[in-house]
Amino acid sequence: MTGRIITARHGRPDLSRDLRITAKEYGDWWARYDASGLHPDEQPPEKLIRLASGAKTLLSSTLPRAIETAEKTAAADRAAPADPLFVEAALPPPPVPFFKLRPGTWGVISRTFWLLGYAPEGVESHGEAWLRVREIAARLAERAGEGDVVLFAHGFLNWMIDQRLRKEGWARVENDGGNYYWSWRVYEPPRLKREVGAAAAAE
Repeated sequence: MTGRIITARHGRPDLSRDLRITAKEYGDWWARYDASGLHPDEQPPEKLIRLASGAKTLLSSTLPRAIETAEKTAAADRAAPADPLFVEAALPPPPVPFFKLRPGTWGVISRTFWLLGYAPEGVESHGEAWLRVREIAARLAERAGEGDVVLFAHGFLNWMIDQRLRKEGWARVENDGGNYYWSWRVYEPPRLKREVGAAAAAE
């Protein structure tokens, strides 16, 4: 019987957002963000712990904040193999000079530029990210064939996965926390697959 797909965002990283920086400095700040683990005070919600404990498969991005989120959420004897396939969609600093803004504001501006096609050489483009998301959805669906699967990943990537899974017929039955830290979404298999499986079980 096909299991559910659960995507979870990492907890709050150990890096201050209380500063004003230029776009170039934002690039350096984002690199530190990618290298940072979780804030020492971060703890997973009990519901997410229960979802992970009941899952057949746990997976994680290779970025420290996702790995530590998986480690805090899963039982001590459970591993969540990390794969770069699941890292966050690119967020290159925008070509905007002089202004000093908070990192969160630069994040919105950077994401907007990226969505409009801005991707310096060597940076994953918006279109390339969607191709990666198609591969992620296929990987998750394959692992869900063995039972529930939980992916510990990132806010915008999880939103993209949400769009892809629902396009493929997966039903989002739970959305806890939006895209905030420790948020998660739960998807059930496409309706047709569920009905065929139920009919086969009844024969």
